[in-house]
Amino acid sequence: MFKEEATIDGKKVSLETGNWAKQADGAIVYRAGNLVLLATVCGESEAKEGQDFFPLTVEYREKTYAAGRFPGGYFKRETRPQEHETLISRIIDRPIRPLFPEGFFAEVQVFVTVLSADPDIAVEGHAVTAASAAIHTSDIPFHGPIAAAVVGRVDGQFVADPGPALLAKSDIELTVAGSLTHIVMIEGVCEEYSKQDILDAIAFGHKSIKEKIKLQEAMAKKVNRTKRDIKLRLPDLELKKEVYAFATDKMAAANSTKDKLNRQNEIDAVIKDTRAHFEAKLRAEGKDEKSIANSLKEIKEHLYLLEYEVVRDGIFKKGIRYDGRKLDEIRDISVELDVLPSVHGSAVFTRGQTQSLGVVTLGTGNDAQKYENLSGLQSKQFMLHYNFPPFSTGEVKRYSGPGRREIGHGNLAERALKVMVPKQETFPYVIRTVSEILESNGSSSMASVCSGSLALMAAGVPIPRGVSGIAMGLILGDKDDFVVLSDIAGLEDHFGDMDFKVAGTEKGITAFQLDIKLTGVTLDILDSAIEQATKGRAHILGIMNKALAEARSSVSVNAPRITTIQIDPERIGELIGPGGKVIRAIIEKSKSEINVEDSGTVTIASSGGEANEYAKKLIMDLFADVEPGAQFNGTVKRIADFGAFIEILPGKEGLLHISKMAPTRINSVRDVMNEGDMVEVVVTGVDRQGKIELGRKDLVGAGNTRPSRYDEGEGGGDRGGDRGDRDRGGYGGDRGHRGPPRGGDRGRGGPRGGGGSRGGGRDHR
Repeated sequence: MFKEEATIDGKKVSLETGNWAKQADGAIVYRAGNLVLLATVCGESEAKEGQDFFPLTVEYREKTYAAGRFPGGYFKRETRPQEHETLISRIIDRPIRPLFPEGFFAEVQVFVTVLSADPDIAVEGHAVTAASAAIHTSDIPFHGPIAAAVVGRVDGQFVADPGPALLAKSDIELTVAGSLTHIVMIEGVCEEYSKQDILDAIAFGHKSIKEKIKLQEAMAKKVNRTKRDIKLRLPDLELKKEVYAFATDKMAAANSTKDKLNRQNEIDAVIKDTRAHFEAKLRAEGKDEKSIANSLKEIKEHLYLLEYEVVRDGIFKKGIRYDGRKLDEIRDISVELDVLPSVHGSAVFTRGQTQSLGVVTLGTGNDAQKYENLSGLQSKQFMLHYNFPPFSTGEVKRYSGPGRREIGHGNLAERALKVMVPKQETFPYVIRTVSEILESNGSSSMASVCSGSLALMAAGVPIPRGVSGIAMGLILGDKDDFVVLSDIAGLEDHFGDMDFKVAGTEKGITAFQLDIKLTGVTLDILDSAIEQATKGRAHILGIMNKALAEARSSVSVNAPRITTIQIDPERIGELIGPGGKVIRAIIEKSKSEINVEDSGTVTIASSGGEANEYAKKLIMDLFADVEPGAQFNGTVKRIADFGAFIEILPGKEGLLHISKMAPTRINSVRDVMNEGDMVEVVVTGVDRQGKIELGRKDLVGAGNTRPSRYDEGEGGGDRGGDRGDRDRGGYGGDRGHRGPPRGGDRGRGGPRGGGGSRGGGRDHR
C-alpha cells in the first residue's frame, strides 16, 4: 500500500492506493477530515473497431450510509442518481476530459463514491482531485494531474472547501479546477460580483489547487507506474494534403453562409462532392472495397478538421466571423411578452437563431421540490427546468426527457436567476420557471436566463433587476495570442477553444461557467473575457429593459392568491387538530390550500382574495380568546344526556346545557336539536382551562333559563346519565380534579366570566 498526506487549507488530506479496489487500473482512497472518497478508473486496452470518438464515462455517487442514514423511499437502497449527483459528475467530467491524448479512443470509466461524509467540507473540489489522482497513478495516458477547490466568502474573507452551513452564509459559491499554471474549469454563483471579485476568488482557489496537485505528484512518484503503450489514430498526411487541396475553397465558401441550416446543407454538399471525387479516384486506382471504405471514413475526418481550420483562420487572421459579425458584436435580439394566456408569466427571447420560451408558474409550499442528499431531506422553493427537444436543431432523434446536458444547463440558468428571486418571507410563492428551447444555434442556456428573467417580471415576481446572459468564445493562436468572441453561435462553440457563460445584472455577475478544450487558460484571458462579456450583457439587458424594465406590481390574475400569517409554533397542534380534523375543516369551509411550517408560518392559497381572507379569519378566530357575550352560529357536533357540544369555531367547542335550550324544561336534548343542526348561541362563560359555556341567543337575558349545574356533576338532574357518558371532551368525564375550594362568591346572576362569578374560579368537568 502507498500513502501520501499533507495539510491543505488547515485540513489533513491523504491519498492511499494498493489496498482497496486492487483490480481497477487505478484506485485512490481519498481522505479529508471525515470525508472519505473512493475514486477508481478502468480503461479498455484498445479502441473498438471503427471507434472515432473518446468514450469517457464519469459517475459520482453518494451512499446514504456515509452520513449514517437510510435512503428514503420504499426500497431503502440507492437507485438512480439524484440531480445533484449528476451535476457533480459533470463537474468531474468537464476538466478531465480534455486531458486525455488526442486520438485515444479506448473506453474509460471513472467512478467517485462517497463512503463517509463530513458536513463541514464541500465535496466537489475533493471529488475532482480524487478522480485526477486515480487516473494519474494508473497506467492510462493522461495529461494531468489537475485538482479543484470550492471557494466561499464569509464576512469578506475567502474560505476553501466550506461545508453547506458555511456556504449558506457565503456570497459566492465557486468551483474552480486547474493545473499548476492554468485554469481548466470554473463554475459558480455569486451575489452581483465585479470582475475583480471573480478573479480574486479564482486566484484564491488556485492556491489550494496547487497544493492538491503537489500531493498527487508525490503519490505518483511513490507508485511509479509506467503509462501503457497506446495505439493512437493518426491521420494519413498525404491523403489529408489531397483533400485540403480539393476542398479548401469550397469549404470556405460554404462556411460564409449566415443561416445555420443553409450553411449545413452547403457543407454537406461539399462533403458529398469530396467523397464522390475520391471514391472514383480510389476505384480507378484499383483499391479493394475495405480499403475504399476506410479511406472514405478518414476523408470525412479530414473534412471535419478542414472546417475547423477554415472557421478559426477566418476569425483569427481576418477578424471575420462566419456570419459577418465583429468579434464583440451581438446577434439581433427580439422579445415577446405574455404569449401564453393561461399561464402565470411568459416571454420569448430570440437571439439570432437561438430562441427560448420562458414560462413561470407560481405555487404554494406544497409545490416545493423535495430531494435528499447527505445532509438529509431538502426543499427547493425556486426551480428552473430546461428542455431541449430535437426539433430545436431540426433533427429527428429519440427524445426521452432531460439528460445530463439539460440538467446542467437548467442548473446554470437557475443559479443565475435565484440570486434575484425574493425570499419566501417576502414573497410566499414556490416558483417554477421552464425554458423551452424552440430553436438553437448556440448559447441556449444564456437565452434561458434572459427569457426566464422576463417571464418572472411578467408574472409579477418582484425581482429587483433583470438578468441577462452571454456566452463567450476563444480562439487561441500558436504563440499564446488569442481573440475573444462575444455571443458565440453553435459553430464557434464547436470549433472554438472555450465556452464561457456569464450571467448577471447591471450591478454585477450572478453566475458563470467555463469549459475549455485546451489544457488550460490564464487569468489574463479570463480578465479579457469577463470585460468583454460585461459590455455584451449590458447591450442585451438594454433591449430586455425596453420590453419590460421592472416586475409588474401584482401577480398574474391566473396565479393563486397567497397570504401568510404567523402563529405560535407551540400551538400548531391546535390548528392541525386530532388526525388533521381542524385544518381539514378550515380547508373545506374556505376552499383554500393551507400549508403549516414548523416555524409557525401558515401559508394560505386560493384562487381568489375572498377565500384567502375567510381562511385567515377562521384561523385567527381559532386562536382568538373567546369572551363572554360573543355570538356565534355554531354546529351541533355531539349530543349527551346533559346537553349538546356546539362547534363555534373550527376546532373550538362549547357546551350548551340542556337547561339553556328552551324556555321550559325539556326531557331530551334531541327534542330540540340533532347533530349537524345550526344553532345561534352566546358565550355565557369561560373557565380558567378555556372550557366554554353557551346559551341560546334568543333565551339569554330573558330570565327564563336556569343556570347549568354540569360543572357540579348534576347533569340536568340525572347524575347517573352524565357520569356514564365518557365522550364529553372533558366536560363530563373527569371528576378527579374539582378545582379550588368552593368558598367565595357563588352568585348565580350575570355572565360566568367575571371576577366574582362562578366562572372565575371553577373548572368545568
